[in-house]
Amino acid sequence: MHEQANWQKSSFSGNGDGTECIELAATDGRILLRESDDPAVVVTTTPAKLRAFILGVKAGEFDHLVD
Repeated sequence: MHEQANWQKSSFSGNGDGTECIELAATDGRILLRESDDPAVVVTTTPAKLRAFILGVKAGEFDHLVD
């Protein structure tokens, strides 16, 4: 299933050499997430939960984790 997914990564990821990239794909009503340097590990979520997470990131709710 994951091999056929159309993986997409942000243009903000890494320095263009394929490292430090988070890739996403949508399939069967689910959102798949993986790190480009470890593509065998895939996290699955729903569009609604991903949206809530992204809104939280934009609002600064997780800034304390990267300071």
